[in-house]
Formats: sequence, C-alpha cells, structure tokens
Amino acid sequence: MEYANWVIEKVSPVTLPSLHKPSAPLPEAARGFVVAAVPEPGYLRLLRSGELEQRVQQALAELEDCRVCPRDCRVDRLHALPANGGRPPSEPSHPGRLVASRTVPAHIPKGTSCFTGRYARVASAFPHFGEEDCLRGWKGSGTIFFSFCNLRCVFCQNWDVSQVGEGREARPDELAGLMLDLQVRGCHNINFVTPEHVVPQLLEAVLLAAQAGLRLPLVYNTSAYDSLRSLELLEGVVDIYMPDFKYWDPQLARRYLKAEDYPDVARRTIREMHRQVGPLAFDRHGLAVCGVLVRHLVMPGAAEDARHIMHFLAHELSPDAYVNIMDQYRPAGSVEEGKYPELCRRPSAAEIDLVVASARAEGLWRFDQ
Repeated sequence: MEYANWVIEKVSPVTLPSLHKPSAPLPEAARGFVVAAVPEPGYLRLLRSGELEQRVQQALAELEDCRVCPRDCRVDRLHALPANGGRPPSEPSHPGRLVASRTVPAHIPKGTSCFTGRYARVASAFPHFGEEDCLRGWKGSGTIFFSFCNLRCVFCQNWDVSQVGEGREARPDELAGLMLDLQVRGCHNINFVTPEHVVPQLLEAVLLAAQAGLRLPLVYNTSAYDSLRSLELLEGVVDIYMPDFKYWDPQLARRYLKAEDYPDVARRTIREMHRQVGPLAFDRHGLAVCGVLVRHLVMPGAAEDARHIMHFLAHELSPDAYVNIMDQYRPAGSVEEGKYPELCRRPSAAEIDLVVASARAEGLWRFDQ
C-alpha cells in the first residue's frame, strides 16, 4: 500500500457520485426507526464551533502518558516517531499470507500493548461489501482497517492484521486522504475497524478531512474494549457505534481474549455508546445514519454466555437494540488441536438457534438479516 502520494484537496460535493438508490422494501428492523431527514454528521457541527479542534488537542495529550484504552500502559506514545524525520518508513506487505511473527518498529516504546506510536498503523482501506446491508448499501462501506489491537483474541480471523501488525504507519494527512478517497469512490460511510488504540490519531485525521470536505457519517467498529475517556472525546463525532460483545464470563474472556476485565469494560462502553447515539436509525433507503449496532459472534459451547449478553442488551440498553447475531465463526488464529481444542469446531446449528431464541425471549426483535 502506498501513501506517499496522498495530497488533501478541497472536495466539492458536486464531484461526488450519486448516492441515490432505487426504491426497495425497508428491512423489518427499520420499522419505526426511519428518520424524516438524514442528519448532518456530528463532526461537522463540532468543526464549525471549533470544538473538534479542541478535542484533537485533548486527545493527543492523552498519548504522552497513554491511557487511551483500558490497558492503561502509561507509556509515551506521543513522541514515538520514526527516526527518519517523522515520515513513516515504507514497509513490505504480504497480502493473503499469514506472517509468522509480530513486526514492531524500533521506535515503539516497550510496554506499549498496542505496538503503535505517534502515528496510526493502517492495513488497508477500501469499499467493503461484506458488512451489514445497512452499512454496505450498494456502493460499499468505506472501511479503514487499523493494524494491531489491544485484545489478544486467540481465534481472531484477521490475525495477520490484529496480532502480526501487517500494514504501515500513516501520517494524519495520509489518513485523512484515505477518507476523502473513499468518499469520492461513493462509499456511504467511513468505517474505522479496530480503532480503540488510535482514537487520538483518528480524531486528528477527521479534523483534516472535515476541513477538506468530508461529509460522510462515521462508523466506529470496535471490540468494545474502549476507555470511557476515549468515548467522551468521540461524543458528537461518531454517528454509528458498532461494538462487538464477545464474552460475558470473565474467565472465558481471560482465556480467549487475554483480558479478564473485558466483560465489565464492554458493559460500560456499550451503555455509554447507547447513551450518546441511541438505537440504530435508518434513512428511507435502509442505510444506517446514526445509533448503535451490536454484534455478537456465536462461539462453540458458549450459548449460555450469549444468553447473558442478550439479557443485558434488552434490559440495560433497550428491547429496540439492533443486534447482529453472527454465525460465521471458524477456527483461526492460534486455535488448533491440542491448543484451545474446544474452539476447534464451528458452532452447531442448534447452538446458533439457541442464541437467537434467547435473544427473542429477552424481548429483542431488531435483528440484522
């Protein structure tokens, strides 16, 4: 991936492709949640008031004694810059190949759980047609995949990106340029994937992109292992929060995510996301415009754990919470026979049906189809 040629220029709305879709039936889950007028992305209001620039300065200050995520590493990421005058070096990419060992640049300080310094590390950026229908629409969701992660999920299906760190560092103007390019290509939104550890860098780039003409809604696609401080900085910036809720049981979280506090953190953060933006809402074409979309990946042998998650969503968020119960788990990452053998199979149809039945029994009804 090459970033060296990115130049931010003012983008006129008249140059953007048409985003109008032929009429089609709205999904059942949209019933009662269609907005009369599509809201303006919140970051544009903050841009006009000057608040967005203030948020950027506050967020960057957090990097100097980093507590951007719940790992609370307390290391100085703000000054963790490449040695070649601040421009990230070109690094080889190996698309489609699992790299055996993690590659951490020499300028990243020891003790940094996310292996990321002053600049966000980006693995890819493209119109994604594998997301939920309400995000991908007919022109794709403009996904930007950040490298590395603050969790250590043993079953991660993006292991080469999240754990090995395939990708390269991008300066703020380059990251903003990626957003603007995805907008010009007609994407319906900008979708930040695994952004928990790069919230300051994300905000910095959003400011630049907004000043240059970005006007798409922002999707924050997260594991839910976020700090409340980061969410405070994101309030009014993010339009759509899309958290996973992986495990309810702290012991399962410790074994499979390497974060025993994950369930407590996820409950706090998902409550806060819902407080900020409420239930997922759509435009008249069925595209999500604001709100929370919760994902849950059904895991082998974890139907009872999932039942607690569905109870939480129905009773501590809302029965109107929009949920994607995902059935595509497959053994990946470091899962193999002899190591996490209980995860060396796909969930059965009966397990998936049980999780869906549990969700319905709790009163949830807005499911992604």
